[in-house]
Amino acid sequence: MKTLVLVRHGESVYNRANIFTGWTDVALTPQGEQEAIEAGKILKEKGFDFDITYTSVLQRAIKTLWLILEQMDRMWLPEIKTWRLNEKHYGKLQGLNKAEMAAQYGEEQVLLWRRAYDVRPPLLSEDEIKDMRKESRYADVDNIQYMLGESLKDTVERVIPLWENQIKYDLLNNKRVLISAHGNSLRGVVKYLDQMSEDEVLHFNIPTGIPLVYQLDDNLKPINRYFLADEEKLKAAIDKVANQGKAK
Repeated sequence: MKTLVLVRHGESVYNRANIFTGWTDVALTPQGEQEAIEAGKILKEKGFDFDITYTSVLQRAIKTLWLILEQMDRMWLPEIKTWRLNEKHYGKLQGLNKAEMAAQYGEEQVLLWRRAYDVRPPLLSEDEIKDMRKESRYADVDNIQYMLGESLKDTVERVIPLWENQIKYDLLNNKRVLISAHGNSLRGVVKYLDQMSEDEVLHFNIPTGIPLVYQLDDNLKPINRYFLADEEKLKAAIDKVANQGKAK
């Protein structure tokens, strides 16, 4: 069997404040760091090991990966960092509070912005991203749309080339792969692997800091998929994610 483990970064300062984050590069909270440490501990305890790792170019995912590898005594493992694993870009919503937006525009509209498969948020202008376009970590972005604001469909479409051109071949060559990324970019991987419908993936929540394990056959078809957490902890974490877009 082939081994693939996905981990959504630990709680970030914007997660804690219930703010649309997207490509905004914010740090982990102390709780988020502890979530990453616990992820590393349980992966080591359950006997997991890896040959190569992937992460986004955002510090909350990178730091999560580092903390996991530190706990596993595997900080020497190769890391591939790519913007294709960044969180979904929330356009003009980035930096705004989800509950406040729900109170202003209604929970249904915020849910569309957060979860509708092909609905984009209010988009940034090209002038508003001119500084970001100068950053070397985004030098190879092949479609400016990704930097203006994305639907989940856009996010899935930019994740797939990474899978097809790199991750797939690591797995086919029997490398054990760990990916530390974000809720929506990881949902793109899940949708692709499990051939989920657009509706199914919209209702699949990935909580912060809890490893999602895939066992794949020789054709990279899923044999098994499970979270490394007990049912009570997993349910509480998933409910927390699902309730973020509600007005208070």
